[in-house]
Amino acid sequence: MMPDQTVQAAQEAPTDTAEGRYMALALAQAQLAWDRGEVPVGAVVVKDGEVIATGFNQPISGHDPTAHAEIVALRAAAEKLGNYRLPGCELYVTLEPCIMCSGAMMHARLARVVYAATDPKTGACGSVVNLFDEDRLNHHTEVAGGVMAEEASAMLKAFFVERRNAARKPAAVRE
Repeated sequence: MMPDQTVQAAQEAPTDTAEGRYMALALAQAQLAWDRGEVPVGAVVVKDGEVIATGFNQPISGHDPTAHAEIVALRAAAEKLGNYRLPGCELYVTLEPCIMCSGAMMHARLARVVYAATDPKTGACGSVVNLFDEDRLNHHTEVAGGVMAEEASAMLKAFFVERRNAARKPAAVRE
């Protein structure tokens, strides 16, 4: 699936629920990452039914290993609310959060995290570890997965196919 087809699929996906609408916005953020050569992951922070912040992956362009979509969105939300704590906020993200992002979400005191695709290599919501289910931690964020998982997975797969194909082309052809 090409980028424009992925966006079209996301737009055609069921968005008759709030979760679907917010995840569609996160997928649009993921497309912005793809357009900049970043792994297409997008995030949206919602408070009281209102989108207060968005973010997309930027570690490559920003030379910042912490610039995951979730961190970018959390920083923007904290700035908007004037508080590093984000109680009552929900974060929608197109890929299961990693350990770093999950830790930041817990420190921010998010009420809920909703992700689309699972991440069998670094997922910290149950795929590899489940930080949110650790009883010894003092804050427990509700987690839900699988919202628009097909669309998010298709976008990620298409991105990596495109990258592998580009890497296989001789340098003269890439220019």
